[in-house]
Amino acid sequence: MQIEVISPGMLVTLQDQGRTGHRRAGVPAAGCMDPVAAAIANSLVGNDRNDAVIEMAYGGAVFLAVSDLLIAICGGGCELRIGSRTLPSWRPVFVPAGSRLSFTSASTQIYSYLAIAGGWHCPVVLESRSTYLFAAFGGMEGRGLRKGDRLANQPRISSASQALLLHLANGAEPTYPNWGVNPSALAAYGSGVIRFIKGHEYQWFSASSIRCFEKSTFVVSRQSNRMGYTLKGPSLKRGGKRELYSTAVVTGTIQVTAAGDVIVLMADSQTTGGYPRIGQVAAVDISVFAQLRPGDAIRFVPIDLDEAETLYLRQQYGLARLKNVLSLVDKPYTEE
Repeated sequence: MQIEVISPGMLVTLQDQGRTGHRRAGVPAAGCMDPVAAAIANSLVGNDRNDAVIEMAYGGAVFLAVSDLLIAICGGGCELRIGSRTLPSWRPVFVPAGSRLSFTSASTQIYSYLAIAGGWHCPVVLESRSTYLFAAFGGMEGRGLRKGDRLANQPRISSASQALLLHLANGAEPTYPNWGVNPSALAAYGSGVIRFIKGHEYQWFSASSIRCFEKSTFVVSRQSNRMGYTLKGPSLKRGGKRELYSTAVVTGTIQVTAAGDVIVLMADSQTTGGYPRIGQVAAVDISVFAQLRPGDAIRFVPIDLDEAETLYLRQQYGLARLKNVLSLVDKPYTEE
């Protein structure tokens, strides 16, 4: 299965679930901004969760199907159009060779993920296929996709992928089953609430600042990218003059700058930082936070570590159950 890039859109890269185990050497995780949507997309075409997907920000990409494809598009950043038809997200889709796939921007989220049966083929760098743009490695030569690039799937596909192809392929028109996945069952997209765990420097802040942080509304600013999201809201003040030595940070770390601004670190963030950490976004809500667009408003709600672990394990169980269920689907019912 192969595609050619006709237009790359705004920011289109190859990603997987991230590059783990190398932060001690200063190498960020990178990977999908919304790991839940990417995992669902892979499951829908019979892949492993960590297979490479194409991450698209806002849409604008146009691809040519050089051969027949079995794909899934998940996430609310864009819609897939083939000719005059809008194809559904959150379900597998058969695309015949010669089709022109146009991804138009949607209004609800930022990121969408295009999975293909077998996963996209690219070199493994430090045990991951994720693109880390700032150091120019991983993915497609460490860069975003360009016009003229050709991408193919890994040649071996699962029995679930083969079964889907057998029942969906009709040779002439895009085809998809009449079932799909409800993403809200796995992540609280659009809830306006981000749960967090208190950070190591939580008590550094004045009582009034802590109340502001937990009761006020924050708005995502335009100064946001794969490294971090800057939030507009009340200025948070420390209760003393303590300074923090550079220390470990990860995806979801909530930092407060010297000016009192809130920054939430994302997939491409550095591995250490010197701003105090007022909190850590609960892992269950990383995908929800990543899909916020500039201008979106959210509230931070504290939860304890036990609840955060329970919620995350429940989400991961749901993703595992989804993959197991989809692996048993050998006769998908297609639209008439």
